[in-house]
Amino acid sequence: MRDEETPVTVPPMPRDKGRSTPARYRRAQHQAVRRRRRVAGLVVLAIAALITLLVSAFGAGRSSSPQRSLGPAPATRLLPSGPPSPQVIALEGALRVQLPVAQSRLTKIGYHATGDGAVALQPVGSQANPGTLTRLARHVFGGGGAGARWYQLPGGEGPGTAALDIGAMPGTDVYSPVDGTLIGLTPYIVNGRRYGSEIEIQPTGAPGFVVAVTHVKPDPSLTVGSSVAAGTSKLGILLDFSKVEEQALARFTQDAGNHVEIEVHSAGELSGP
Repeated sequence: MRDEETPVTVPPMPRDKGRSTPARYRRAQHQAVRRRRRVAGLVVLAIAALITLLVSAFGAGRSSSPQRSLGPAPATRLLPSGPPSPQVIALEGALRVQLPVAQSRLTKIGYHATGDGAVALQPVGSQANPGTLTRLARHVFGGGGAGARWYQLPGGEGPGTAALDIGAMPGTDVYSPVDGTLIGLTPYIVNGRRYGSEIEIQPTGAPGFVVAVTHVKPDPSLTVGSSVAAGTSKLGILLDFSKVEEQALARFTQDAGNHVEIEVHSAGELSGP
């Protein structure tokens, strides 16, 4: 006969506290790794956003070398131009310089320095080729100014906005940029040859200045002492200077860069015949 085994109750084994410590340590390590990965991901996203901002701010306004198309001019620029609509494009104190050619014939507007004592003009509008800091400020804060877009052209000495170039096709009618009195009509000489005249106007509202207009073949009706009105009194027609000089405005136009040039001098600095 086999004795029936008596069940025996065994007390539970004591919990090994040493085994939970490595597990908690591993979990803490995993959490730390995940946190570092999240931080690294946020840093990468921030850097990518900054790069995108800089590329859009700096790259948009940058051109390696201005390209110029030598194709035919738009048909609208071959039609009779007529007078322009009133539009102020530059200021100097009380002086208001208006667009001297019809808007339909305008190609580009540019400013450059000149070493002949012309005063600096204040452009009305926004610069189309600003520097890096200006582009970044515009991208972040907006703005840029209303009015015509203008380009800063290289070359010359003195104030960078002393000479104003208004681009148009040769043969375009040129009108007075200011109200005033014609006080000078002298030959404009380049390399010993005459190319139109330098037309000097004393503005009615700013008699302390003289406005000089060149690159123009004067209208036969012009006489010294006659009154002219901005945008309505025809001064002449625009000449072709493409074979006379390299025109900086051509960097931004689709033609040779022909233009009316306007400078403002203090009265007495320029004199008529």
